[in-house]
Amino acid sequence: MRILIIEDDRAIATNLYDFLSDRGHAVDAAADGVTGLHLAVTQDFDAIILDISLPGMDGVKLCRKLRDEAHLDTPVLMLTARDTLDDKLRGFDCGADDYLVKPFALKEVEARLTALNRRTTGRVTSRMLVAGALTLDPRTLSIRFAGKDVKLPPKCIRLLEVMMADPGRVFSRRELENAVWGDVQETSDTLRSHMHLLRRTLADAGAYDPIETVHGLGYRLVTHAQPQV
Repeated sequence: MRILIIEDDRAIATNLYDFLSDRGHAVDAAADGVTGLHLAVTQDFDAIILDISLPGMDGVKLCRKLRDEAHLDTPVLMLTARDTLDDKLRGFDCGADDYLVKPFALKEVEARLTALNRRTTGRVTSRMLVAGALTLDPRTLSIRFAGKDVKLPPKCIRLLEVMMADPGRVFSRRELENAVWGDVQETSDTLRSHMHLLRRTLADAGAYDPIETVHGLGYRLVTHAQPQV
């Protein structure tokens, strides 16, 4: 893989650079957000390691620029020293694909980058997906809910696309993780965080949450608001 490291801590950046290079990857590095953004948009990378706290431009703003302005879908593994749900949601909301808390094992970094780099073979469908008031165009990845445009990070779009291909069907955690990440995750936190962000964003746009938790089984997409119990 060709990997870009955007990290201002010299010791961490050096360890990552040396380890990944020794493992056969082509590695480039930047010590601040502005330089990292320039490299990310002017060169081709298979994955980006992005620290959330950077001089010049923080990782959240940088990642949002990659997604919203440069329209890059390069997988982003975000690094942070804080391990709270709010921090993770903030990272996923700006378009990060995965999240790793410092300190971390170098082998885990490579494993996560490899998993992020796996591309699922093809989209579920090339036709417009429609489920009630929700639409998704797999070609452009544009989403509308109740007449409003919806912006989501790549992994959330993929989750929605999988469920919209078969509304009403219950998808297990294993099915969703395999479809989105190419493998079952070690914990349910990654899927849960992405699902939380997806549901919150859709509910804000359409006035109701179109995804239902089926306890003990998984999740399903519904085409209308569920009655309050």
